[in-house]
Amino acid sequence: MKSYNIHFIRHGDIAETKNGAYIGITDVSLSSDGREELKKLDNTCRYPYAPVLFSSPLKRCIETCEIIYPGKEPIVVDELSEMNFGLWEGKTAEDLKNHPDFNKWLSGDTSVKPPEGESSADFTRRVCLMFQKIVDGLISTGHTEAVIVTHGGVIMTLMAVYGFPQAKPFEWACESGTGYSIRITPMLWQRDRVSEVYRTIPEEIEE
Repeated sequence: MKSYNIHFIRHGDIAETKNGAYIGITDVSLSSDGREELKKLDNTCRYPYAPVLFSSPLKRCIETCEIIYPGKEPIVVDELSEMNFGLWEGKTAEDLKNHPDFNKWLSGDTSVKPPEGESSADFTRRVCLMFQKIVDGLISTGHTEAVIVTHGGVIMTLMAVYGFPQAKPFEWACESGTGYSIRITPMLWQRDRVSEVYRTIPEEIEE
């Protein structure tokens, strides 16, 4: 039975995240360290090949594609963007500690969201609808392999919703330049909307 493999890769490091800032839709580039770390991973490990490459429109993901998959033009999907943190974009937990809704939001209270930002429910709905369209597109076109370069929040959310074995979003956190490969069987996907998470990426190259 034909199966479909989708490989999720988190973009390289950005300086703002290293400094503890919330960076969602703010369009920042990879840091110089982030670029070097990706190049090192690409030289010492093996990223999966795929005929189809999808990417978030934000520069840090496009630049990651250019380093790992040089010369391959990604299909840019707006819905692969990170969560919109609204007025909290660029601020740290220390900056926000006195905001009345911040601690509630951190604890997972779905009744609050960043001012002028995106709620967790809206974010989850957005990325799930997008992912279902990507899977359905692969099945309809017959492409059995695809790479998705996106953000940590997107990967954690999709793994928590569709991944097996089941785990909470924070358990799917991954470092920059790393991610997961999943396998989708059409019958199981159409019936249960579930996928098998079968490895972490990139793979180390055996000497």
